[in-house]
Amino acid sequence: MPGGAVESRRSTALNDEAIDWLVHLRSGRATAAEQAAFAAWRRRSVAHEAAACDAEALWRDFGETRTAKAYEGGGATDGANQAGNAGGGIAALKHDRRRRIRRRIFAGGIAASLVIAVAISGIFGPTAGLYADHATQPGELQEVRLPDGSTAILNTATALSVISSADSERRLVLYEGEALFDVGTDETRPFIVAAGDGEVMVLGTVFAVRRDSHKVRVVVLEGRVQLRASASPDRSITLEAGQQSGFDGQGIDDPVPVDAVKATAWARGKLIFNQRPLADVVAELERYRSGRIFVADSRLEELRVTGVFDLNDTDAALRGLERTLGLTVLRLPFFTVIH
Repeated sequence: MPGGAVESRRSTALNDEAIDWLVHLRSGRATAAEQAAFAAWRRRSVAHEAAACDAEALWRDFGETRTAKAYEGGGATDGANQAGNAGGGIAALKHDRRRRIRRRIFAGGIAASLVIAVAISGIFGPTAGLYADHATQPGELQEVRLPDGSTAILNTATALSVISSADSERRLVLYEGEALFDVGTDETRPFIVAAGDGEVMVLGTVFAVRRDSHKVRVVVLEGRVQLRASASPDRSITLEAGQQSGFDGQGIDDPVPVDAVKATAWARGKLIFNQRPLADVVAELERYRSGRIFVADSRLEELRVTGVFDLNDTDAALRGLERTLGLTVLRLPFFTVIH
């Protein structure tokens, strides 16, 4: 066997060992004795120390966007340019080796980050569910009969409370998530949903309210609703059926047309996408799963997706993305990566 090939295999093996060490040492389970053992391992030779330094450098910058792109081969052009120079064959070999190391760090980083992923995944449902009157877990839909006879369908990871059902008004608070309301008409008692930095008031209609961190969106299927925002106390807008608007700490958005039936398809157990970027589709699917979904390469986020997905089987939706877009989905507990 040629000496260069033997040396290349030895180098690859050392890099693999170095990555295995780092994955374990960064997992939070390594003992002091294992830390000392790694220190002894890297002192065994110059090649051992070089492999350890290379792995550590790649680990440090793995989270940066440029490195994440390199994971999918974004640096291939550089490697090709280097290959054209004197000694380019060696440079290309090093580039290929670093790419393989990145892939191993990628998988190892997932394992080492598992505890963090669980903590932020929302697997236990919305925090507000601890004190809300009604709450759903990720992936759960629930129909609630309200005291006045109206109904609310709670979407995934949603928390809702009935604050008042007195003679003067019917008031609810949407702490987190999304709900579709079918409100019984009562001209003497307005129906008010407070969410985020504003509220929605109706007399009788069908509408949906979604609260995402700092933004609230409202879609009207039937009738009319009035939006008010605390940032614009002197302004309110009226939404008609087939319109959408939103508000946040800056004020209220102007109404825009919307396919309200498609926008509320979740209430019928479906998600409908028409030429939507993969990033948007993934963000929606993630709401219905316990865990996070990451797209490893930002270039993939712009791929367009059209389809109807069943909310009762988000794994099938991921398989559909694999098949139609030629993607690969890496599934781990509480953690899914698309690349």
